[in-house]
Amino acid sequence: MIFRQLAIFSLLLAPCAFAQAGKQPLTLADALAMAQSNSPRLHEASAATDKATAAIGISRAYTNPSVEVFGGRQYARPIATPGVPGLLQHYAASQTLEVPSERRLRRSVAESMATSARYGQQAIALSVTADVKHAFYNALRREEEIRYAQDNLQLVDDLRHRVEVEVNVGEKGRLELTRAEAELARARFAVRSAQIEYANAIALLRAAIAAPPETNLDLTGHLAPRISLPPLQQVREQILRQHPAISQSQADLQASRTSFDYERALRIPQPTAFAEFENQPDLRYWRTGITIPIPLWDRRRSQIAQAQASIRQSDAVLHQRRLEIIAALERAYEQYQLADQQTTSLEAGSLHAAESAVDAAKAAYRFGERGIVEVLDAQRVLQSVRADLLDAQFARQAALIDLEELGAVAPGANP
Repeated sequence: MIFRQLAIFSLLLAPCAFAQAGKQPLTLADALAMAQSNSPRLHEASAATDKATAAIGISRAYTNPSVEVFGGRQYARPIATPGVPGLLQHYAASQTLEVPSERRLRRSVAESMATSARYGQQAIALSVTADVKHAFYNALRREEEIRYAQDNLQLVDDLRHRVEVEVNVGEKGRLELTRAEAELARARFAVRSAQIEYANAIALLRAAIAAPPETNLDLTGHLAPRISLPPLQQVREQILRQHPAISQSQADLQASRTSFDYERALRIPQPTAFAEFENQPDLRYWRTGITIPIPLWDRRRSQIAQAQASIRQSDAVLHQRRLEIIAALERAYEQYQLADQQTTSLEAGSLHAAESAVDAAKAAYRFGERGIVEVLDAQRVLQSVRADLLDAQFARQAALIDLEELGAVAPGANP
């Protein structure tokens, strides 16, 4: 019977041992570097920045001139004074004369949009980094849960074997063995559940870093130690000055205002200068002139109104982003402090007390002073405390990542 249980336990742990084979070690720095190279979001943001930068060159370009060349023959008509028959040649050129203020404003709009795209790329880079860290530490958390579940399974399996021996020699009743077997089934289920959560976490990490499908990841790292946060008011002022999302909204607002000025400047007609030369069989002539469009039907009132609405929209987006970022800062700041207090409390008191209770219950069970129920209850309390501690540590780490993304604290080089 004992050998059968050992065989079952070996089969349970075999998939985990097999999965560890052939894995590629992955640190947080490696994950960030892989995301930097492979992330489609970063590639899209980089392309958007290049596109906006190219638009500056488009805004600086002058309107190309137009050249006309015509050729043909002239025939005399049967009238009193016909023209001389022969070759006709006509040459003409025209050039639109840009208004300097229109050109300057068009360039300013393009430069503001390029600035907005650069800030947007920085914000996306911060977001991708935060997503990678969240996924990486979540996978570490699930891996730790597997270790805790396997330790619990080992303890319960040892207790079950001990109870089986005692039942076989008549020292314990059959009910004790039934309880141990039920707890063993529960422990096995906990291991499987932890492995499923770990597989999900690894899948999310693969998506975050855009890892190749054939890569088998083996995480290496640990949660960051606690830090002392600067005062909230100081952090709030710093974020409002430096966060890329706010800077992007400010650049969008400036672009909207410049677009409004540009639409108003477009009410000034752009003249077109032209010159032509014609060679006829009996005469030659040339002439120059200028064409000025008259804003009679379209005075760009709708375009100006549209630009005014864009200013109001950009201003509202800027205020909304400020509110969202301040709210995110306050939430992450408070979450970090509460999670840190909870982590410190569990590490200093509850964890040691639960471990001591398990050791005492196991010792009392060996001397026959306590039953298996007391040992299992103490082990459940220890597992609960471990889970609470792991959740608190991960909550603190997640809050720290959010603070780094907001720019409240400098990113730490966590191995």
